[in-house]
Amino acid sequence: MASANSAEEPWPVRTVNVKIAEWIHRLGQIWVEGQITQLSRRPGTRTAFITLRDPAADMSLTVTCPPEVIDRSPVPLVDGTRVIMCGRPSFYTGRGTISLRVTEIRAVGIGELLARIERLRQLLAAEGLFDARRKRPLPFLPRGIGLISGRASAASHDVVTIARSRWPTARITVRDAPVQGPSAVPRILGELKILDDDPDIDVIIIARGGGSTEDLLPFSDEQLLRAVSACTTPVISAIGHEPDNPLLDFVADLRAATPTDAAKRVVPDVAAELAGIATMRRRSAGALRNWVQRERHIVDGLRARPALADPLRLVDAHVGAVERHRADLRRDIARLVEKEDHRHEHLAARLATLGPAQTLARGYAIVQNLDDGSRVAREVADLPDGARLRIRVADGAVGARVTEQEQEGTP
Repeated sequence: MASANSAEEPWPVRTVNVKIAEWIHRLGQIWVEGQITQLSRRPGTRTAFITLRDPAADMSLTVTCPPEVIDRSPVPLVDGTRVIMCGRPSFYTGRGTISLRVTEIRAVGIGELLARIERLRQLLAAEGLFDARRKRPLPFLPRGIGLISGRASAASHDVVTIARSRWPTARITVRDAPVQGPSAVPRILGELKILDDDPDIDVIIIARGGGSTEDLLPFSDEQLLRAVSACTTPVISAIGHEPDNPLLDFVADLRAATPTDAAKRVVPDVAAELAGIATMRRRSAGALRNWVQRERHIVDGLRARPALADPLRLVDAHVGAVERHRADLRRDIARLVEKEDHRHEHLAARLATLGPAQTLARGYAIVQNLDDGSRVAREVADLPDGARLRIRVADGAVGARVTEQEQEGTP
């Protein structure tokens, strides 16, 4: 047994099995807690076989015990029962298998289960899995609804019936899974992942009818709670009735009191929506009519004002003043024109008096020297002998020639 082990000196199978058995048997008596998933008890046999599963992990252990140990159990041993067993690990060298040889079985009390659930609740709350800020809003009208529930269960029937009565075109994908017992959590986890990965599913409902605390234990399983928290699709918890509060209610994005309540939360009521639309249309039409009436009253008030009722009133009030001003203006213009006419006539008379025509009319004449460019003669020196002259009088002019000169003072 103590010989070296190498490729040249390998141990036979019996040696290996014996060594393993020795190490296992050193564990001695131990207490183990788990959940029964399978119980095989054949009449006439001296050994009963039980599969004990860890509810928080995908691990199990084979348990053997005399049938009378099962008979002495304080609770009926069925699939899903949580128990505590006392026994010794045993390694069967003939087949190389390990099992737990049990001599005592105790049931896990409700108080202990509730205490464990409370400790898990405090742990998850401290991690923030219950934080309201993590909750995702539900879509108003989901394209697809995923439903995880027991096969042909009343909860599944209620959700489908109520949802389609409220919104007939609702598309519901039903995924059957056990909702109690040892296989519930693994199956629910698988179906949850399938629905969460489906891009056409906008919301997921996990539904189950009422039950005892033990029946609802899968919905307080840590694996399931963390998986729901990690989902990208909003999840509705519809477990049991109003008093039932598994931890799934705290992790889910919405807690529904019952499966029927979940159906009402997930889709709107088409009749209520149509009634709401009709009400909004009536209110909109009434508001529009009131607005038109109010604006009409404003327009009527503006039209009733004197300035708009009789727009020419202000003009008519000033017609007399305008006419008076026009008459005054015309009178002043006529007076000015008359004054200027008199002034013009006076100036014309003065001009006529001072003009050459009046001088000629009084007997004077204008003598021009034609030989000197018709220059007007002003003195005798301007008229040499023989010069051709033009003499202009009042009624015409005559030509003449100088034959003699006579200056002032000359005899």
